[in-house]
Amino acid sequence: MAERAALEELVRLQGERVRGLKQQKASAEQIEEEVAKLLKLKAQLGPDEGKQKFVLKTPKGTRDYSPRQMAIREKVFDVIISCFKRHGAEVIDTPVFELKETLTGKYGEDSKLIYDLKDQGGELLSLRYDLTVPFARYLAMNKLTNIKRYHIAKVYRRDNPAMTRGRYREFYQCDFDIAGQFDPMIPDAECLKIMCEILSSLQIGDFLVKVNDRRILDGMFAICGVPDSKFRTICSSVDKLDKVSWEEVKNEMVGEKGLTPEVADHIGDYVQQHGGVSLVEQLLQDPKLSQNKQALEGLEDLKLLFEYLTLFGIADKISFDLSLARGLDYYTGVIYEAVLLQTPVQPGEEPLGVGSVAAGGRYDGLVGMFDPKGRKVPCVGLSIGVERIFSIVEQRLEALEEKVRTTETQVLVASAQKRLLEERLKLVSELWDAGIKAELLYKKNPKLLNQLQYCEEAGIPLVAIIGGCPKRRPCGRNQKENKPGPLHLLS
Repeated sequence: MAERAALEELVRLQGERVRGLKQQKASAEQIEEEVAKLLKLKAQLGPDEGKQKFVLKTPKGTRDYSPRQMAIREKVFDVIISCFKRHGAEVIDTPVFELKETLTGKYGEDSKLIYDLKDQGGELLSLRYDLTVPFARYLAMNKLTNIKRYHIAKVYRRDNPAMTRGRYREFYQCDFDIAGQFDPMIPDAECLKIMCEILSSLQIGDFLVKVNDRRILDGMFAICGVPDSKFRTICSSVDKLDKVSWEEVKNEMVGEKGLTPEVADHIGDYVQQHGGVSLVEQLLQDPKLSQNKQALEGLEDLKLLFEYLTLFGIADKISFDLSLARGLDYYTGVIYEAVLLQTPVQPGEEPLGVGSVAAGGRYDGLVGMFDPKGRKVPCVGLSIGVERIFSIVEQRLEALEEKVRTTETQVLVASAQKRLLEERLKLVSELWDAGIKAELLYKKNPKLLNQLQYCEEAGIPLVAIIGGCPKRRPCGRNQKENKPGPLHLLS
């Protein structure tokens, strides 16, 4: 070790000599000679295996959250959870990883985004991609046929992150689902009502909820001439219409997925339509679509859904959009997705293109995939895109320079004179025992000004001052006996 330390010192000194020669603009030959000596010394030193050079950073697609950011996040969660509870939901939790076979084949083309883990003692595992498939596994494993639940937890996707738009590889999902056999469209309508309540309460701007039905899509593909084997892959292409033009989607259908231009054009005639209940009624009269059994069932259910949405007072927030496809394989009926019509822009705030902020749908066959006897449990649910919502709320508060409290402290226990630590400790203990959120500075004799400044910076509304009055007039303290004066409460 001593020899290595001596060599390191020689390398340091020789490095300084080389730098000095360069600053003095010495001849190239002289600099080259000294550099050669430096390299020779470094070669003698050899690699230092004990030191590893690395950049301190979070993995791609992840982030840390500061106390300020967590305070904002908790407020968003509070709004969401209070709404879920208002609608009578119970809460569950499931493991962050599942058996790989549990997740395989449930997500269509998105299956490639699943994080697989190394073999763990004979079990092939994957990080959960969403909360819906684990919920279906939970229902089948526990033989549950009826539950209204919410679940807030992290999920993982091996995606290309766009962190400025709230798109990550590790992120929270806030799910609400209703499982059980009920009359048509009543649970579906409540899910849409919940979605609207949450987005309205968060005040993130005007939004629109697009609605469609997987049965209408499948019926439309059938009458347009799409082979059954290509329904899901064409569905995935249609789902991109909110991001790219129809021409790009058509080129993908024809060039990559093998449809004829005529079939693609026929699909285009339908998927570019959107409206309200009037469009549902118009398609019920469509000579081709109305003859398809699946499509007819979907259209009739959508008509009933709009009746319930009108009674809930949210029909004006809903748009029947035939381009909405939702790429996940497990959807079987109504599907929906909430998008912001415009991102709120405050002075000094850059527009945020965050896209979808909530989505969901009906998946009546998913639980049956896990049940040994194939028993189905009808389910419908929604997921709030909390990361994207958080991006909007955070940027708005930054633009407004709005102060965010990161603690809930109600009272700071302070002292006006020295040698009052015992009294401060006794008082803060009494406050804690009474259930009051209180703090004190960790110094024996803190200055009053420092205590008041801390109070101001932390946003603490009250300060309890032991000792002399802060207005510097006599307050009953006997300096010789060293007894504390009265307690002052300032706000």
